[in-house]
Amino acid sequence: QVQLAESGGGVVQAGGSLRLSCTASGSIINRYSMAWYRQAPGKQRGLVADVAYSGSTHYADSVAGRFTISRDTSKKTIYLQMANLMPEDSGTYYCYVEVDRGVLGPQMIWGQGTQVTVSS
Repeated sequence: QVQLAESGGGVVQAGGSLRLSCTASGSIINRYSMAWYRQAPGKQRGLVADVAYSGSTHYADSVAGRFTISRDTSKKTIYLQMANLMPEDSGTYYCYVEVDRGVLGPQMIWGQGTQVTVSS
């Protein structure tokens, strides 16, 4: 079974950069999409960026132009490069993978989350 492990979170000053990594253990052999979500205290978890099986990427308006999602299939790893960080970017960032299993339905896999704190 695929498991996800995030890393790269930390405390950074506004305007700084961080790169989050999410490494999957186990084999992803079907069609899949990947995404980063974040959740701030008292807020709902929301989509930050995603990359489809095709490689197409999408970003939330609040991070477009500042964040970049990428993947390295050989390393079973996805990344979120975050630049020009703002205090409102603070929260717990979760890696998410959705695997298309055809008739069995999608398998939805969440990482444990990594904390990002941006101070002003």
